[in-house]
Amino acid sequence: MAGQEKKVAGSDEQQLAKLGQGYYWQDLKVGQKFRTYRRTITETDLVSFINVTGMLEAIFIDANYEGAAIPGRLVPAALTYSLIEGFVLQSMIQGTGLAMLEMAQKIHGPVKVGDSIWAVVEVTELRPTSKNNRAIIASQTEIFNQDNELVLSYTCKRMLAGR
Repeated sequence: MAGQEKKVAGSDEQQLAKLGQGYYWQDLKVGQKFRTYRRTITETDLVSFINVTGMLEAIFIDANYEGAAIPGRLVPAALTYSLIEGFVLQSMIQGTGLAMLEMAQKIHGPVKVGDSIWAVVEVTELRPTSKNNRAIIASQTEIFNQDNELVLSYTCKRMLAGR
């Protein structure tokens, strides 16, 4: 009816599954793999990223930079990594991720405005901690472009909550 609000009782609300809830460490196993959606990198993504980070390198701010060794509108590897981490945050660790503890990355190829990137995330280690129902999760992430070429890879360790 118009003007009436439907309310969910407190206990009913707690029983409803939360959309977008990340995985607890108990839900993961070594060797488990996940694939992200694809995302096309736009000129707006590039301009917003370099403005907020201060990465005002000539190859990123000048579309016609003559000193570039690779033609095209290159984007920082940090932008590529950050977009994939956004997918991981929104789907895998939302509400359960407690800390990023360590990360090492390797750049395999250029990424340009107009490329569509996606990734495979593999759980490589799972070690419960001695306190507070937490675990250290190690993963290997490989990022590919629209041609399925590996462009960036990274390993990381995160702390995840348990149930």
